[in-house]
Amino acid sequence: MRRALEIARGNPDAPFGCVIADGETGEVLAEGLNDAETSPVLHGETDAIIRLARERPGVEWGRAVLYTTAEPCPMCSGAIVWSGIPRVVFGTSIGTLKELGLPQIDLACEEVSRRSSFGGFEVVGGVLEGECDRLFEEMARRVRG
Repeated sequence: MRRALEIARGNPDAPFGCVIADGETGEVLAEGLNDAETSPVLHGETDAIIRLARERPGVEWGRAVLYTTAEPCPMCSGAIVWSGIPRVVFGTSIGTLKELGLPQIDLACEEVSRRSSFGGFEVVGGVLEGECDRLFEEMARRVRG
């Protein structure tokens, strides 16, 4: 999660940083950062998943753990389910992002996972939550001007 925070600081206007690691070895497999200005679907999680698929064909998705500074949105949660990543660890919740006035789809990643008919992922939330929250509090201040 510390690395996801470092990555997130690379885009203070959208500090959604993501790391995908091998759950057995801890090796970082891919990193991602929100770049929705380039593409509206290029969130930190989708960026990392796309990079991992492109740079490491044949990766064992079932061993991966995805770390992200904020709870994955429904689109990213769907991408995580489809990729077969079994574990998601996040810092800031969708609820907190909403409280800060940031645009969100109010659907927990755990709910998206639970509704999948072919698998899903385990969710651990609130990891380094205070540090992650601060990034989004700063983002909200900038958005409000």
